[in-house]
Amino acid sequence: MTGRRTIARVVLLTNPAAAGHAEPAARRAAARLRALGIAVDARAGDSAADSLALARAAVHGDGPGACDALVVVGGDGMINLGLQAVAGTAVPLGVVPAGTGNDHARAHGLPRNAPEAAADVIAAGHTRTVDLGRITAADGTTRWFGSVLASGFDSLVSDRTNRLRRPRGRLRYHLAIAVEFANLRPLPFRITLADGTEIDRDLTLAAVGNTSSYGGGMLICPDADPADGLLDVTLVDAMPRLRVARFFPTLLKGTHVHHPEVTTHRTPALRLSSPGITAYADGEFMGRLPVEVTAVPAALHLLAPAP
Repeated sequence: MTGRRTIARVVLLTNPAAAGHAEPAARRAAARLRALGIAVDARAGDSAADSLALARAAVHGDGPGACDALVVVGGDGMINLGLQAVAGTAVPLGVVPAGTGNDHARAHGLPRNAPEAAADVIAAGHTRTVDLGRITAADGTTRWFGSVLASGFDSLVSDRTNRLRRPRGRLRYHLAIAVEFANLRPLPFRITLADGTEIDRDLTLAAVGNTSSYGGGMLICPDADPADGLLDVTLVDAMPRLRVARFFPTLLKGTHVHHPEVTTHRTPALRLSSPGITAYADGEFMGRLPVEVTAVPAALHLLAPAP
């Protein structure tokens, strides 16, 4: 569903502690929005928790402090933070992509590496109503995500990356991949779909997609549609290392779904469980399995290019 909003005032949120080009992109986007006659309240949190508090204050404020849109500047992690504030509300989310992966931007056709163009999209006020995924942990806490939830080999790599202190930057991620590949083992998963189907077998990974890609364009759930009220599930069976090494490049084109080791499902909800395995979504840590994952239709109003 699409619509149109009048955008007169935005809260523009950045996380100065995040790596990348967020601060320069924020300055350029803010200048462009102001040139277009939009009032910009620029805010920056000292931490993720502080940024989330600022986002929620912007969304749930009223009176003179109310905003027409929450605008986040950064990568998929910053967008995920914004989702926690706007999901299920009438306040639209604007995005100035300034990350390394930018999978949300890919999914919705948002301008990448072009802060002024992203600001133009926000100012135009065209909204797209899309689904979000909702994750419910064993303790009842919930989190929202917009792109892909990863568990298995992918989440083990993320765990390892977060534990490493050296090297810095992308080299740390590549080292984590190498270490986890050397430690590759079958992971026992139990998955229950909304229709009662139970899947109980060893996997390399399980991915749940609201949109098609993660990791900067890897099409893990190539047919996922963020407006169909369903989640796409991609399961990769446990394989020997050599076969896994040959398999992963196919993710870039989405052709992995044709391999016999891959099964796909489409469901409005599912339960994921695997001993000792964590889940990440939008590149952010979501917690340990088991988790319940649900598609929530029309949970987000996104400022996007005109249809």
